[in-house]
Amino acid sequence: MQPGQVTELEIDLWATSHVFLAGHQIRLEISSSNFPRFDRNLNTGGDQARGTSWNVAHQKVHHSSRYLSHVMLPVIP
Repeated sequence: MQPGQVTELEIDLWATSHVFLAGHQIRLEISSSNFPRFDRNLNTGGDQARGTSWNVAHQKVHHSSRYLSHVMLPVIP
């Protein structure tokens, strides 16, 4: 990805399930981690296990008529 450029991503959240009852709400958290798969992300693109340099990562979700960001949740009756 290039800083300042909008990049389309499709993220697989792995198989999971949860029952949402009437009135429930969800929260979407965007981060640079892949926990529990990886304990840390140095945001360098280098070796995550042996790296010693860290970069601060900034995430921005674009949502407009041009960038239709969304979360798809399947409904199972």
